[in-house]
Amino acid sequence: MGELLFLAHRIPFPPDRGDKIRSCAILKALAARGPVHVATFGETDADMAAEVELAWTATTHLLVRRTISNLRAGLNALPTGKPVSLVAFESQDIRHYVSRLLATRPIDTIFVYSGQMAQFIPPSFSGRVVIDFVDMDSAKFAAYAKAAPGPMKLVNAREARLLGAFEREMARRAHLAIFSSPTEVAEFRLGLGDPSVRVEPIVNGIDTVFYDPADIGDAPYAGTPGPHLVFTGQMDYAPNVDAVVHFAEAVLPLVRAQHPAARFHIVGRNPSPAVKALAAHPGVKVEGPVDDIRPWIGSADMVVAPLRIARGIQNKVLEAMAMARPVIASSAAAEGIVAQSGEHFVVARDDAVMAEAILTLAADPVRASAMGIAAREHMLRHYQWDAQLAPLLAWLDQPPALVPSAA
Repeated sequence: MGELLFLAHRIPFPPDRGDKIRSCAILKALAARGPVHVATFGETDADMAAEVELAWTATTHLLVRRTISNLRAGLNALPTGKPVSLVAFESQDIRHYVSRLLATRPIDTIFVYSGQMAQFIPPSFSGRVVIDFVDMDSAKFAAYAKAAPGPMKLVNAREARLLGAFEREMARRAHLAIFSSPTEVAEFRLGLGDPSVRVEPIVNGIDTVFYDPADIGDAPYAGTPGPHLVFTGQMDYAPNVDAVVHFAEAVLPLVRAQHPAARFHIVGRNPSPAVKALAAHPGVKVEGPVDDIRPWIGSADMVVAPLRIARGIQNKVLEAMAMARPVIASSAAAEGIVAQSGEHFVVARDDAVMAEAILTLAADPVRASAMGIAAREHMLRHYQWDAQLAPLLAWLDQPPALVPSAA
């Protein structure tokens, strides 16, 4: 592998949310093989402080503070006919960095992490292009459009249509397009309708050393009446907000009817107003951000993932399984995870089934513990990052002349 340019929509450090966990694992694997140059965005003070880690990993880098709000990006996008997702990540600084880098360094590969960053690929670049779309974002906006009321239905439908066209155009430009699950690949191929475009799955892995249930300490609720049900995630992210609101209103009451002491702990950064309001519901605890998520997961009686809108592999499910916790996941949250429902986790097709699964495991702690142990063993055998990234690295290790041309 020659020198590589890595374009990411969010700085991969610290790897403390789903998209950053994947980008960090890929970036480190690429940097171990040769010089990597990184252009990326930061949104928070913590992101900007992580530039030190980025500098240790990258041969050269550019970190740009992204300050444009989604509302402003939307207003700017309307007269252009562009997706809001592209306008929100526009940067002349990154364009200039890419231009200078390609003029002065022997870059043979551009690796794009998250589809909106493909706008920075110069039309004149003749080397290899890899685009990790991660998830099919256009389909996510289509789901938002179905659920949204009033004008937001039109806004999200516009984004789904324009972003979908951009995703397909960029996939044709790339030598390899990847997604985080086989389901995403199948759906994208169907919409693309072009078998000459190479689209492959690279499923997320899990750091089973970090997510190890041994010696992590107790969560604050350990030893108190339960069962304790835990949900983790970025709590201003719309699918997470929808999931916890729906669970608190539709599933938790069914559980508490038989277990009045049951507690639902919502753990994660930036809880939205709708999430904060759930603290008024009986049995709901909005914990907010925590220094270390592992004690909260490791001490849970069960981890729930009641997502109704989900794309790709859910890291929250992999993390809980690696921590040897029994997981009850919706069909959407379980999508793409190759594991056996009833043995490694429970896949619940609706609210009633989810509540019944929680009650069944609460009544049988031996079975719940055995499921957690089986889940961790499954992660150790099948979901290590090295194994998941091996096909991608093998493809990149081929000399560029041997790699099939872009469509």
